[in-house]
Amino acid sequence: MSVLKESKRDYEQLDVDIRRLLRRLPKGSIKKRNLRGHIYYYLQKREGRKVVHKYIGKEVPEELERQLQERSELKAELRNVQQALNFLRKIK
Repeated sequence: MSVLKESKRDYEQLDVDIRRLLRRLPKGSIKKRNLRGHIYYYLQKREGRKVVHKYIGKEVPEELERQLQERSELKAELRNVQQALNFLRKIK
């Protein structure tokens, strides 16, 4: 039983750590618009009930792409951690 408690504690800490990392990364996705034959990039995200578009430029910064990819991977990992926690909580 102590192994289960230890696993639960480890997963809870991992949950906290992932959420902390997610707060530091930008939210949203990159959208491409073609206006009068020119390509422009925007960061699209939801703020409350509204969808907001923030102009990025004519090229997407590599750092922003990397951060959005990292956020996507962390969200997938968080889902796995939450599933494991739900399972461990049911066992008690």
